[in-house]
Amino acid sequence: MPAVRSIGRETYHYRWSVGHEPAVRIDPGDEVSFDINDVSSWQLTEDSTSQGLVSLDASKLYPLAGPVYVNGAEPGDTLVAEVLEVKNDAFGWSCIAPGLGLLGEFKEPYLYKWSLTDPEFAHFEKGIKVPIRPFCGVMGVAPPERGSFDVTPPGRHGGNMDIRHLTAGSKLELPVWVKGALFSTGDVHAAMGDGEVCLTAIECAGRARFRFQLLKKTGLTLPRYFAPGEPAPKKGFYVATGIGPDLMEAAKSSVRNLLDYLEGEWGLKRQDAYILASVCADLRIHELVDQPNWVVGASISLDVFP
Repeated sequence: MPAVRSIGRETYHYRWSVGHEPAVRIDPGDEVSFDINDVSSWQLTEDSTSQGLVSLDASKLYPLAGPVYVNGAEPGDTLVAEVLEVKNDAFGWSCIAPGLGLLGEFKEPYLYKWSLTDPEFAHFEKGIKVPIRPFCGVMGVAPPERGSFDVTPPGRHGGNMDIRHLTAGSKLELPVWVKGALFSTGDVHAAMGDGEVCLTAIECAGRARFRFQLLKKTGLTLPRYFAPGEPAPKKGFYVATGIGPDLMEAAKSSVRNLLDYLEGEWGLKRQDAYILASVCADLRIHELVDQPNWVVGASISLDVFP
């Protein structure tokens, strides 16, 4: 019979390393339940203010639950992590940090706190409701190199990929680089838009449960995933575009145009518009072949508006 193991919030690590002692050892087919700490290691709470962002200890960001040692996993194999369940806690936060995120014009720290007691929606300003679709922003295995490595950048080991489609019902396939794979996860998000443009999603603590399988000698070199998809919005989308010869600048232009819409049409202040874009608007590349200009769209479901 497959086993069900659990990892509590007292067991975590801050960096990727093949040298970490496994929190649990499992066989393919087993399930693991992870109790996951908030990405700030509880430096931000319901009592925090925007100034609390200034004093964050960066060495305590991204506490990861794990690692899980999968018996029989060898370099060249593929680890399949089937997402069975992700649940968020009842409090979350988003922030704007000067110098970080897609847009550079925000010069002051800004913290937005969310009540997540409604299991279906995170309630925002002006009657706006963001659908709750929790997932783990970080899912990865130990990279092959010796030493310890920052969690922030993703890589061929997976990691901080922030793929919002990895909700319950999805499967993530990761290349195995070290014996046992050493899978870890963290960074629960209650909701996020593709791009996470302001730097953060709705950040929160939570719980996740995975079933692990092993595919032998596949030679996979980069992560790939299968996702269940989402229902189409009943009211459709509003999409602001950005067009230009530089893909990143086109992305920035599309987001700025979306913020203009959220300010003008819905009366949001600029910081709140940026937060909303980060947690529920999707950046999409519409066109990459008509040189010299490319087209990016910032898309938001009209269902979120009253």
